[in-house]
Order: sequence, then C-alpha cells, then structure tokens
Amino acid sequence: MLRLFVALSLPEELREQLALLTGGIQGARWVPPGNYHLTLRFIGEVQNWKADEVDEALAAIRARPFDLSLRGVGTFEKAGKIQSLWVGVERTDALSHLQAKVETALQRIGLEPERKRFAPHVTLARTDRADPAKLVAWVQAHNLFRAPTIRVEQFTLFSSRLTKESPVYVPEVEYDLA
Repeated sequence: MLRLFVALSLPEELREQLALLTGGIQGARWVPPGNYHLTLRFIGEVQNWKADEVDEALAAIRARPFDLSLRGVGTFEKAGKIQSLWVGVERTDALSHLQAKVETALQRIGLEPERKRFAPHVTLARTDRADPAKLVAWVQAHNLFRAPTIRVEQFTLFSSRLTKESPVYVPEVEYDLA
C-alpha cells in the first residue's frame, strides 16, 4: 500500500523564506521546510496497481506553466479549535484549472471525489496543542506576508510515510506542464 498525494513543490528559496515565519509558539508542531508544498489532491492509501493507474492518469494531464503567488497567513479550525497555521496561495484560473484536471483524472480511474473544497495553502504548523491567543497574535504579526511570484512548470505525485516526528514525503513522479 502506498499513501499518495498530488502537489506543487516549492523552490528552495521560497521554502527558506517561509521557514523565517516559523517558531515561537509552544505546542505548535512546525512543518520541516523540506515538507512545504501546495496540495492539489490528497489521495490516501492505494494498492500498488492503483498507484500505477494514478500515474498514468496524471501523466495524461495537459496544462500550461503559470505564475504562483503566496500571500497572507491564516488558520484552519475544527470544532472551534485552531488546527493549523498556513500561508495563503493566490487563487488563479491556471491553478484552479490544473487542480480541476487532477481531480477529474483521478475520478475517471475510480477514486472517490474530494469532499473538501480546494483551498490553496502551504501548511506551516499543526497547532491543536498551542495557545489560541498566541496563534491569533502570530496571524496578526504575519498577515501582510508576501513572497515573490514563482513559476510553476510541473506538479508531483508524492508518497507519504508517517513517522513520530513528521511525515516523510518522497517525490515519486514529476509531470511537466507545457
């Protein structure tokens, strides 16, 4: 069984810039900079033969390269409790188009539709054990964050292995946009 997701990788310079935002909140579990990515579609556990079908479906996607901008920060909540801190990603037609193509390709091979609405972001921390007041203060301190625009020329199928410290993400296949 493989645990898979489709995402956009981020260049090293951008990961370094995002890492400067992190730290200083007791109870927050900060994501290692090497794990920063923008998820297009979480797939979950699949058999190896299904992973081959996923690869074939993703390889058939045709989309053009596009520019991507990260700006602002925020939180995701569940049952009134802040679960994570994230950096926002400006939604563009090209990003939405690529995400929709990924979703359609995966549904065509029999995967269940994604239940969550696509909310482009880069997760910086899991925060279910952190003081909510400190999280709100962090958001207020960083809400004007802006990163230079990057060019997206590929998307990636990642495998994910859960460990005690943090998940290990392995880029399995990269698909070029042209």
